[in-house]
Amino acid sequence: MKRHIALLGSTGSMGTQALQVIDQFPDLFEVELLSACSNCDLLIQQALKYKPNTVVIIDEQHYEKVKHALAKEDCKVFAGLQSLTDCMSMNSIDIALSCIVGIAGLAPVYAAIENEIPVALANKETLVVAGELMIQKAKEKSVPIIPVDSEHSAIFQCLIGEHDNSVEKIILTASGGPFRGKTVEELAKVTCEQALKHPNWNMGNKITIDSATLMNKGLEVIEAKWLFNMSLDKIEVIVHPQSIIHSLVQFTDGSVKAQLGLPDMKLPIQYALTFPRRLPSEFPRFSFADYPTFTFEKPDFETFPCLSLAYYASKEGGNKPCVMNAANEIAVAKFLNGEIKFMDIPKIIEKALTDIHFSQPKTINEYLETDKATRIILNSLQGNAE
Repeated sequence: MKRHIALLGSTGSMGTQALQVIDQFPDLFEVELLSACSNCDLLIQQALKYKPNTVVIIDEQHYEKVKHALAKEDCKVFAGLQSLTDCMSMNSIDIALSCIVGIAGLAPVYAAIENEIPVALANKETLVVAGELMIQKAKEKSVPIIPVDSEHSAIFQCLIGEHDNSVEKIILTASGGPFRGKTVEELAKVTCEQALKHPNWNMGNKITIDSATLMNKGLEVIEAKWLFNMSLDKIEVIVHPQSIIHSLVQFTDGSVKAQLGLPDMKLPIQYALTFPRRLPSEFPRFSFADYPTFTFEKPDFETFPCLSLAYYASKEGGNKPCVMNAANEIAVAKFLNGEIKFMDIPKIIEKALTDIHFSQPKTINEYLETDKATRIILNSLQGNAE
């Protein structure tokens, strides 16, 4: 039987790649739901091609356009984030693939878990902001959360078959981004255009800037903590510029397992959708002959303080990771809009973590309230955080 997929965030980089994977297996997958934030034109094109049961446009000002364009289709059209969250109660969904960027993915993913829908998770912020709550609910409902991030997919794959074998540490690899080896003085002068030129990966703007600041790796550290029930002192980051080894697991006997592949997100997407099977694909193959040398180096925590800030926020717990995430989203948006400089990003995050008081949210709404309050405070700032 076909698996009916709810694709949350279908028009972004991850969403479009997910549809390419689905295209390879027309006998296995059917698109049940498509959602997008504001790219209504591409959403309409996707809906006409895949003919889903339901389409949701988050930005409500585009609702009439989408509804009119799909009027002749056998398709329900809704608008707003709450509508997407409500749609996670559809009993026709077999798996929800969350490719939404940012805090917007939080409520729909939680709703999917509540409704016992398995989740393939590409949205880092869901576990960064409310990891404890998400994992508790997933255990309560016996709902699998299968990671799609290349690093977490690699760890997940390395752990398959290990059962109760003890893990000594997990090692997340980082490309180092476009500014690996740069000094603080050099980073003070970089432009948005330079920051968006990732050496290996083709990603959306927000994630690409996160990679340049190493915040992306900080988010992954927090995500790994919850996904794999691992303390922070057992999560290590190593810079691997070739981006071929996607992550590693070291066991207590000293053995290390790694997962390798070309830097292409379609492979972890396919693995998440077809797990536990490995199905043939037409993706390009990795060849050792093309990569005769692998190199590794320690991350520069001083030059790229966002990574340290992520470790700090996670150690503090409570609302701190949520505050950090909101501050990062605001700071990255300001940088992309030309309002601040590159090195102002960690300054804004640090200011938020310092100024906003600690609390212990217990519900999704309380996390969302923390996120909203952080954004109100930071959006009132002019320029940098000093």
